[in-house]
Amino acid sequence: MTADPLLSVRGLRVQFALRGATLFAPPRQLAAVDDVSFELQAGETLGIVGESGCGKSTLGRALLRLLPATAGQIVWLGRDLMPLAEPAVRPLRRDFQIIFQDPLAALDPRMTVGDIVAEPLVTFEPGLPPSEVRSRVRDMLGKVGLSPEMLNRYPHEFSGGQCQRIGIARAMILRPRLIVCDEPASALDVSIQAQIINLLAALQREFGLALIFISHNLAVVRHLSHRVMVLYLGRVVEIAPRSRLFAAPRHPYTQALLAAAPSPDPRRERTKPRLSLSGDPPSPLDPPSGCAFRTRCRWASEICAQEHPTLRDDGDERAWQVACHHWEEIRSP
Repeated sequence: MTADPLLSVRGLRVQFALRGATLFAPPRQLAAVDDVSFELQAGETLGIVGESGCGKSTLGRALLRLLPATAGQIVWLGRDLMPLAEPAVRPLRRDFQIIFQDPLAALDPRMTVGDIVAEPLVTFEPGLPPSEVRSRVRDMLGKVGLSPEMLNRYPHEFSGGQCQRIGIARAMILRPRLIVCDEPASALDVSIQAQIINLLAALQREFGLALIFISHNLAVVRHLSHRVMVLYLGRVVEIAPRSRLFAAPRHPYTQALLAAAPSPDPRRERTKPRLSLSGDPPSPLDPPSGCAFRTRCRWASEICAQEHPTLRDDGDERAWQVACHHWEEIRSP
């Protein structure tokens, strides 16, 4: 029997009101996240991929209530966070944290490393003796590969990779159950990226963390994730176990993303199918009718313009879901 999910999201929408095109025009609504649903188990990593502007980062922040959601449910350990006011959400934040893309910008340059990592402890456990705070900070710095002797140094004295390790230590200091990783390695050199990804995997094994891993790098997502969710224009078009999705993607958009990703194997690179997406993604302010992907899809038909496809499962306990009118006809190239 499947355990109750750590996080359950149902019909989540995030909209932003923008000024009208002219002075007296009514405000326009931009749907950054549109009807997203999924579940996350304890200790699981869900990778989220898609082109820039598809709503990945907005979704990650909305899940943690860092951005206001317009509609839907965010159920954390059986409790819906959506109706809760900020004071009621604040005590729950010790269990879910975030790691940002830009490691240096995420750290306060006026604070020492020790104070940065200790800040969540001081906030959530104000009665903790200073000696215990310092001991925990030193221990966590060691776990992320930094010397405890760095406590009194400032962020500008560290490299990008070291700053990201400081950010990870800060996120981990309260032993959270979920961390949202928003492109945590994209600003780093390739060799440092590998170190950060391996560090996250090691911390997950040690502490039983659940991760939501947002990335453009499909190779990293394949290495770290248990399941992968593909977003297009704020909507989920496919969600499946990692091995199955990378072996035989069903949605045409997923197929194009994987075909565009470079392969380290020269033979595979030469023989893999060449699929290209025509044009740019449509504006979320003026999406196409029906399926938002139809304007770039070689399988598009009349029904695609008339009806938006809903996520349908393959009968295997919702293990694989795809939103495409023609997914049963499509075969991976």
